[in-house]
Amino acid sequence: MRAASIHIANGRIDRVASYDDIGDANDVDDAGDSIVMPGIVDTHVHVNEPGRTEWEGFETATRAAAAGGVTTILDMPLNSIPATTTVQALDAKRECAREKAVVNVEFIGGVVPGNAKEIAPLANAGVRAFKCFLTPSGVEEFPNVTEEDLREAFPALARTGLPLMVHAEDPACLIASRGASQKYSDYLASRPVEAEHSAIETMVRLMEWCPIPVHIVHLSSATSLAIIRAARDRGLPLTVETCPHYLTFAADEIPDGATEYKCAPPIRSSLERDALWRALIDGDIDLVASDHSPCPPSMKESDGNFFGCWGGIASLQLTLSAVWTGARVRGCSPEYVARWMSKSPARLAGFSSQKGEIASGFDADIVVWNPDETFTVDASKLAHRHHVTPYAGRELYGITQATYVGGRLSYHSFP
Repeated sequence: MRAASIHIANGRIDRVASYDDIGDANDVDDAGDSIVMPGIVDTHVHVNEPGRTEWEGFETATRAAAAGGVTTILDMPLNSIPATTTVQALDAKRECAREKAVVNVEFIGGVVPGNAKEIAPLANAGVRAFKCFLTPSGVEEFPNVTEEDLREAFPALARTGLPLMVHAEDPACLIASRGASQKYSDYLASRPVEAEHSAIETMVRLMEWCPIPVHIVHLSSATSLAIIRAARDRGLPLTVETCPHYLTFAADEIPDGATEYKCAPPIRSSLERDALWRALIDGDIDLVASDHSPCPPSMKESDGNFFGCWGGIASLQLTLSAVWTGARVRGCSPEYVARWMSKSPARLAGFSSQKGEIASGFDADIVVWNPDETFTVDASKLAHRHHVTPYAGRELYGITQATYVGGRLSYHSFP
């Protein structure tokens, strides 16, 4: 970090100069002692429009993103209706976002049984990656794939060069519920780490047969990293993310009946949380993405029954603060956050020469934030459509003061 001036023209960074070199600029914003960082690229967001706009939608999702310093989101192919498994569905989603988005919105195509022929058209239409589920997704219009389905899809994916993002849980390892339960420990036991291990092993086996880039989303257990390291040592292009909720919360701290914490894979023990942090700091985990997966409050209100409610955590606006809160107590500087949340996800999305850095020629996507200021999360003040989040009442460090998208001010918290 250093003091500098960033010169912007036509939506891009023209040059980065010394702090007192403002040239002939007529419009100057001074960030004072705050941090000026590349805008966050969140590669894992469920916007749910069209079809389930009552769950979120582009207007509220992108306003929440801007308020959290996120300048680019990649919208997952589900839980919208239709799912983004055809070019027609992609076009419908783009049309919805066109007049509503206040940050950059890019899209991920879906891989489902029988749509291998749609992969090339979706790639040609501009999706940044593809996504599949190895276990049931929770919505009927986005069924999970089998190894046989993936053997059909992999050659088509290989021709695109785009990464396949994978929800890595093996359904054969999941344990069926014996009925309603308010005990978080029961839900946790139903989705053991072995499901994650087995699913990643399947993907590695497929990559050895057809070596396409694969990205494991929302890693919940550091014990899975031995498989990932071994695959990388053999030269396989395997990357992995984790999420703020796995880095913030722990199973032994979740009250029974607190369904706002439910997600899949589940939040695991405090020992797992600490191990994920070590892996992130050491570089074994490539990046952090929100997996923002909201729903109407009624879908979380199931009398505390973890098996009867929606599994997803709303956190898009809070990702930067949540990650920084954990990073600072572990001695990490803001440069780590910029790598985990800006540079690495930009690379995953194919934007390594456009986004994720403050450098000449890059998009002028910038967040200004104060790392020392704290706030207590008031869920009612979040820009998300709904205000159910496990972060409610939690004190976090790091306040977003301004967000610039293509050099234009998209959000500010100044009076």
